[in-house]
Amino acid sequence: MQTTYIDTQQISFEDFKKSVLQDYRLGRISREMSLLGRREVLTGKAKFGIFGDGKELPQLAMAKVFRDGDWRSGYYRDQTFALAVNVLTIESFYAQLYADTDITREPASAGRQMNGHFASRTLNEDGSWKDLTKLKNISSDISPTGGQMPRLLGLAQASKVFKQIKFDGSEKFSNNGNEVAFGTIGDASTAEGHFWETLNAACALQVPMIVSIWDDGYGISVPTHNQRAKADISEMLSGFQRKEGENQGCEIIQVKAWDYPALLDAYAKAEHFARTESIPVVVHVVEVTQPQGHSTSGSHERYKNEERLTWESEYDGLLKFREWILSYSVEIEGQEEILATLEELNAIDAEAKKTVKEGQKKAWEDYQRPIVALKDQILPLVEKLTYENNEISAEVIKFKALISVAKRDIFHLARKALLLTRGSVSAERTQLQKKYDELFAVEKDNYSSHLYSQSQWKATHVKEVKPVFSESSEEVDGRVVVRNNFDKIFEKYPETLIFGEDTGNIGDVNQGLEGMQEKYGEMRIADTGIREATILGQGIGMAMRGLRPIAEIQYLDYILYCLQGMSDDLATVQYRTRGGQKAPLIIRTRGHRLEGIWHSGSPMAGIINLSKGINILVPRNLTKAAGFYNTMLQSDEPALIVECLNGYRLKEKQPDNLGEFTVPVGKIETTKEGKDVTLLTYGSTWRLVMEAASELEKLGISAEVIDVQSLIPFDLTHEISESVKKTNRLVVIDEDVEGGTSAFILQQILEKQKGFRYLDSDPLTLTAENHRPPYASDGDYFSKPSVDDMVEKIYGLFTEINPKKFPAL
Repeated sequence: MQTTYIDTQQISFEDFKKSVLQDYRLGRISREMSLLGRREVLTGKAKFGIFGDGKELPQLAMAKVFRDGDWRSGYYRDQTFALAVNVLTIESFYAQLYADTDITREPASAGRQMNGHFASRTLNEDGSWKDLTKLKNISSDISPTGGQMPRLLGLAQASKVFKQIKFDGSEKFSNNGNEVAFGTIGDASTAEGHFWETLNAACALQVPMIVSIWDDGYGISVPTHNQRAKADISEMLSGFQRKEGENQGCEIIQVKAWDYPALLDAYAKAEHFARTESIPVVVHVVEVTQPQGHSTSGSHERYKNEERLTWESEYDGLLKFREWILSYSVEIEGQEEILATLEELNAIDAEAKKTVKEGQKKAWEDYQRPIVALKDQILPLVEKLTYENNEISAEVIKFKALISVAKRDIFHLARKALLLTRGSVSAERTQLQKKYDELFAVEKDNYSSHLYSQSQWKATHVKEVKPVFSESSEEVDGRVVVRNNFDKIFEKYPETLIFGEDTGNIGDVNQGLEGMQEKYGEMRIADTGIREATILGQGIGMAMRGLRPIAEIQYLDYILYCLQGMSDDLATVQYRTRGGQKAPLIIRTRGHRLEGIWHSGSPMAGIINLSKGINILVPRNLTKAAGFYNTMLQSDEPALIVECLNGYRLKEKQPDNLGEFTVPVGKIETTKEGKDVTLLTYGSTWRLVMEAASELEKLGISAEVIDVQSLIPFDLTHEISESVKKTNRLVVIDEDVEGGTSAFILQQILEKQKGFRYLDSDPLTLTAENHRPPYASDGDYFSKPSVDDMVEKIYGLFTEINPKKFPAL
């Protein structure tokens, strides 16, 4: 078993002294980084600053028990911790403050995240996994308060999974499950539902998790007593305290932020509980100060009274640490030993200030160097055009008068010059255009790459394997196809697990997992509580640690509980780390065409707009759904797969190659050939469209029916525009509200695929009413596109074209 901090504390006085002074040195360096960082913002060299001053001591204590293989899911105050575990340097701290896009100088996000958002790089350049057991791992931070909590649950649960499950390569993700997941959160953010949902789930699951609450008494300007039912979060959490002999609950430890020895003791105990007993622990760090206030956007003097400000000044953690060091003495073999003299601490302070200034200066020079290089490439080319246009001379003068030059200023100058010389044909303009295109492509990559994977495991790289049918292929319920395919998946991929409400014991509400828990065990096929946000979070965290989780959200409308995590966290993992981390989670849900306000809505437009970065797949039947699972398990990207809720009892022919066949992502399927009009749809509505197309044939209208299959990515080979080119007419049929998914589809076809060029009639959309469908089949009929609606509206299109052949209804 891996040793804990407590197990290693028999050290000599000299080693103890060295450790204490190193902590003091790091604390002073971190404080100077905060102080100088604020000045860099206020002088205009950086856009915004938010810092971790006041929280240095507890983070130094936490870092001591953070071991290789461990994980952190925190928020933007943890710079001292990141420094202490060597994930952050002074230079990279300022590189992020300046938004430096160089990944070597700013490895957390390559300038994509504002300062204070930390991340380690868990992937190699080719997108493959590093050996995470040899790294101190920081999952990429997000700003939404409390949003880091659900992911923390999954990071912790992965350790519990790895204690039971091994697979080829699992040794580089976990050392027999001995890792602990550390979370950090501000005390005001404990008012968020995500905090309570995560802690509740952790206490039920009994996972190795340590949550540190930095309690400085305020949430920006709002004091604690206005945030929660009780000002003391430890008192509120007392009901979560585990009882002897029970396998539920957590440990709660309260400690003062300025008490260095008590902090060491608190985190040593917390680690012992979490690492050796797999018990979640809350470390409530009280009396935290915030010397510079919340951020550079305001002053805490506006809302803190003189008494509070005086107290914060007196109880500053570094000041108290300094006092403790100077007062510490111990007699060893008759000799009094001290930790440091006043002069020695003053020297450390001076050294810290100098070291930080040097690091900041280097970071600024490194950041400026490529900007100067850009200017040196563009400005001379623009100046060559001044003889063509006097206005360009004025633009150059304005540019040269700028006090500080950013990339946007350089590119604006180039674009303005090209605009002012439009219509001109000259070698100088051609040279500028060529250089502009070359440099803009680089910046496009700097700012817009890695929304999706760029590795060999990208979802669209997975080769299509068609389902194989034979004379012996059975006609079965759709739920049997997906169930038997899951059976093959769990057999083939031991790192795959699924969890959700009713997923385990009863095999999901539609029996798509019937018998799977009995066969593969409760760890891999698991029931959860009713808590969608943390079901998603379990999946994100476990996927970040090399497992292949499938998070089941019982119904499509319950996805709304997950949208914050999907949008802010999962969808942006690869983007916000510029390929440094990934979380290939599959979200399983079901929906479409069921009666009633609940479980029957189709919030697809909200999902596709908020979840760019996640593959959004909408199979028309359970065979297609099974194929998408097989595809995505070969990919390193996340996906949402929406199964047809009314398809589980419909008969489908079961493929002979279960677990092997794949459905390509980003590819449509033409399910009926036609020559007069293209009908475009997806999901359960497809069956109705096929029925309507058959009715239209009887009326003399030959309709081509296309199943979109994949909303994101959408028709990568532009086959839909080829269909429209043939039929010259387009109708999008969708059960989302008007202007919802149909608007996205039209934009893709008309604008991106230039399909407007082939239309002889206005494109039509046939959507649901703008309310959710009422209960029962009549509710569906009168609120969502019915076969009658489809036939009449499409027939009406041809009435306008040829009223003699197609008289008005």
